[in-house]
Amino acid sequence: PYTGRAHCIGITGAPGTGKSTLTSKLALAFRKTGNKVAILAVDPSSPFSGGALLGDRIRMRELSGDKEIFIRSMASRGHLGGVARFTYQVASVFDAVGYDIILIETVGAGQGEVEIASMAHTTLVVEAPGLGDEIQANKAGILEIADILVINKADLPGAVKTEQALKSVFAANGAPIYKHVRDVDLNHHNEEAEPQGWKTPICKTTAVANKGVSELQQTILGHADFLRESGAWDEVRQTQYEQHFYAALSEALLEQWKTNLTTEEQDSLVNQLNEKSTLPIILVKNWLSEKE
Repeated sequence: PYTGRAHCIGITGAPGTGKSTLTSKLALAFRKTGNKVAILAVDPSSPFSGGALLGDRIRMRELSGDKEIFIRSMASRGHLGGVARFTYQVASVFDAVGYDIILIETVGAGQGEVEIASMAHTTLVVEAPGLGDEIQANKAGILEIADILVINKADLPGAVKTEQALKSVFAANGAPIYKHVRDVDLNHHNEEAEPQGWKTPICKTTAVANKGVSELQQTILGHADFLRESGAWDEVRQTQYEQHFYAALSEALLEQWKTNLTTEEQDSLVNQLNEKSTLPIILVKNWLSEKE
């Protein structure tokens, strides 16, 4: 009951785009405006040892000593989606105890790792020149969850080319450019009447030199204002509650199923799989039908 006030900002993108540095600079920018800031930095866990470096706090040393900034590193522990299993719950704790801004930095995410969008009000997808963006951007995928696209390391050669590649994706796809559009048919709208939705902007930053960060901060605040004024703020939260409820339900039901499965039933299912007598999905349906 104490949650719902904080602005949760997800920061995701491919490895090497400078997400940690950008997160650090954004935290400083929000502190200058008097906000309490919490940072959740998710690090990948080794598939072999299970360990994680949790090195983001080392890269954010300039934030040390500020009592209004709390940094919590989390190991992904094999959880897919670019975040850890309990990232959403920890973010809710930060919200409940009074943090104004919650920054969630994901593992270096690929095109299908979009779970951060189910946790954040504002999702930043960070790109950088020289990472094969011309090819990767045209595959879209993760770009579609972006409320704001950020080209970091914009001082490097190729930044203009990266921006053009991102714009070409929107020109080709059309729909991802507008989010939270109300009462507008994007496929048949009048070109002279601009849809009343959020148009995904492209911001350019050089985080290591603190360039463009202030402008990005204003864009983030502008997105929060848009969500509140349009009524989408509460809708985003409601969708998040539903998604996490169903995720928790699926996990709980699976665990319950494993607990209640007898040894004979387990052996029977394994044997049928090994014999290749049926598809796994058919086996599931047949097993459920027998239990009804």
